[in-house]
Amino acid sequence: MKQALAPHAPALGVRFSPVWTRASDAGNARGKPALAAAASAAQGIAPLLLAAALALMAAAPALADDQRGEQWGDQEVARMVSFGGNCNRCELSGRDMAGVSFIGANFNQATLVGANLRGAQLVGSNFSRSDFSRANLTGVNITGANFHQSIFTDANLTGAAATGANFHQGVFTGAELNGAVLMGVRMREAVLTRASFREAEMFGADLTQANATRADFRGANLSGSQLARADFGQASFQDANLQGAVLSGSRFSRADFRGADLQRADIRNADLSGARNLTQQQVSRACGDSRTQLPRGLSVNTCAASRMVVVQAPRPPQPPRPPAAPSPRQVFAFTGD
Repeated sequence: MKQALAPHAPALGVRFSPVWTRASDAGNARGKPALAAAASAAQGIAPLLLAAALALMAAAPALADDQRGEQWGDQEVARMVSFGGNCNRCELSGRDMAGVSFIGANFNQATLVGANLRGAQLVGSNFSRSDFSRANLTGVNITGANFHQSIFTDANLTGAAATGANFHQGVFTGAELNGAVLMGVRMREAVLTRASFREAEMFGADLTQANATRADFRGANLSGSQLARADFGQASFQDANLQGAVLSGSRFSRADFRGADLQRADIRNADLSGARNLTQQQVSRACGDSRTQLPRGLSVNTCAASRMVVVQAPRPPQPPRPPAAPSPRQVFAFTGD
């Protein structure tokens, strides 16, 4: 059962430390009577205690809404600067969270279908088995985040920066990742059917055993990437950089290699028999063996071990330490004669 996202709501087991960019908005809209009452009751109290009471009362209306366990509205979410803490199975579908930062947050199995996360920062956070279908993630910055088995069907990640992110067994059917920076990402066993990676930077990416049928890698940099034992049927590698990439054991039925650079690519045991626009010049620059299957009329080029170049993928960045759990809020009442 999905739970509504509500900070400081112990009944839901949610612990958050949201930061508001315009806390005065809530006070101006709903907190003026409370502020006046607080000022009247605080007469005679030391100036320091008065200031603390006024600050607390200004935040009280938002806190009261949160404690009712209601779902946050778009305006409240839009005012957030950052999220931190735990919110398993949170329901955030359709929310406007453009520019929000998730730092050390745990959003395991969260639902963000159709959410707007344009330009968001996802740092050291866990979104495993979460659903980002049709979400807007353009320009998102992902650092040390985990998206194991998460769903990005028809999501837009154009221009995203996700160096070293974990998308193991993720689903990217129909997703757009054009121009994304995906160096060293882990997409092993991922579903990339009809996904678009045009002009993407994917040096050292791991797509081992992925299903990338009809995927679009036109102009992408896949140098040093692991594309082994995967299915790239009808995929497009037009003008792609595959230097030093490992294609061994993969299937490329009707895949388009027009203008692709296969220098020192490992095509041992690869099935390229049905590949389109593959030339002898391209094949001669790659390294194959007796198990390599090529289109009729092309011959495989076997390479000595000295010509086989192993390109190491960049190491994923270390995620930052998660923020400390927020301390419980306490309300102090002062009485005077």
